[in-house]
Amino acid sequence: MSSYFKCNDVSKTYPKGQMALRGVTFEIPASGIFSLIGRNGAGKTTLVRILATELMPSSGDVFIDGVDIIKDPDSIRKRIAIIPQEARAISWLTPMQTVTTFLLYRGMKYAEAKARSREVLKELGLTSVADKLNRTLSGGQKRKVLVAALVASDADILFMDEPTTGLDPISRAELWDILSELKKNKFIFLTTHYLEEAERLSDRIGILDQGEIKAIGTMSDLRAMVPKKYSISLIDRDHGSVEIENNGSLMKIGSRIFVDDNEAYVIARDLINKNFRFSINPVSLEDIYYSIARKEIGGEEGVQD
Repeated sequence: MSSYFKCNDVSKTYPKGQMALRGVTFEIPASGIFSLIGRNGAGKTTLVRILATELMPSSGDVFIDGVDIIKDPDSIRKRIAIIPQEARAISWLTPMQTVTTFLLYRGMKYAEAKARSREVLKELGLTSVADKLNRTLSGGQKRKVLVAALVASDADILFMDEPTTGLDPISRAELWDILSELKKNKFIFLTTHYLEEAERLSDRIGILDQGEIKAIGTMSDLRAMVPKKYSISLIDRDHGSVEIENNGSLMKIGSRIFVDDNEAYVIARDLINKNFRFSINPVSLEDIYYSIARKEIGGEEGVQD
């Protein structure tokens, strides 16, 4: 039987009455990368902490491979490692010390922990800084040190809560490459508010909004949930706007209009005839997110700035 996660009606209300999760229910295979997306305050971190056995839900059940992790968290903790959203590499330690200490904490013997740390730091391109203090490293290198600790562990389920927040584009792309390779042997449960990141990395994506799961599935699954299949963007810089043929709407520079197959043909022909430059693509995860979480695609206007 393949590995899986199952949440059944999970809710969480904090002591002051703030309801972070509202009956979250889903089942996903524990393979590849699963990305949970949603705006700040949607409940992503709360759900991750519950799944990683760091936080008790107010109600509901969570199972990993049939094990009730709410009632028996110790039975699954050996398989779990997590980078919390607020995690930082300790400034007065080196990468070697950071990873080794983490492995010792998880019960690995010193000689094995040291050898494993050295091996993983090499895999992640950190050998040259392995003995430098973390405070001297770049932001991307510091994040890689935290990822190295997870990779070096014997955990096969990795939780990463917004691991690329604050990284420059190059560092973020480097970390994406690491995660893409890592998912071949481990399951990564990722939260992010970078929709491009989720679309590029994920095998499955969940949309969490106001504490509720609005949709979950592959990109193909999510695309099937929206009424319009393509987005047209106007990129012409020589004109300010154009009246499109299908409904008389005014399409502005940089705006997007969401269309079906027939509309795409009509509007594209009209824009070509008017010598406007434009792009047409299948709807992106950003488009899908706004459609499902905010109900904006396929509305009365059909145009989004």
